[in-house]
Amino acid sequence: MGFIKDFKTFATKGNLPDMAIAFLMGTAFGKVVSSFINDLISPILGILTGGTNFKELKYVMRAPQVGADGKEIAGSGVVFSYGNFIMETISFLLVALVCYWVIKALLRKDPNAAPAPTATETLLTEIRDSLKK
Repeated sequence: MGFIKDFKTFATKGNLPDMAIAFLMGTAFGKVVSSFINDLISPILGILTGGTNFKELKYVMRAPQVGADGKEIAGSGVVFSYGNFIMETISFLLVALVCYWVIKALLRKDPNAAPAPTATETLLTEIRDSLKK
């Protein structure tokens, strides 16, 4: 019984529930970004590059061997698939950009907040506090 109580305290303590929600939101956001890249950006890039499908861009280093039955032998070819890497890099950069905007917005100072005290005001406050003692 002690383990369950300790685990419940741990799971509901601090920012763990907030982190779980953030993780789920991040996962959902990743799907939105993937859809944005695959369904919107990739076709536009394809049009701009003359109909190229970026997901299928590859460089064949060694062509796959064909068996007597006319089928390719699995694992016999060496292909450098770089198109999907390009799309995933764009996806990462978009997620990083959105995270930057969110953090920048969170760290922005409140325009209605009182300004920080100057060095003189801080010193005078310390003198006042020491005189009270």
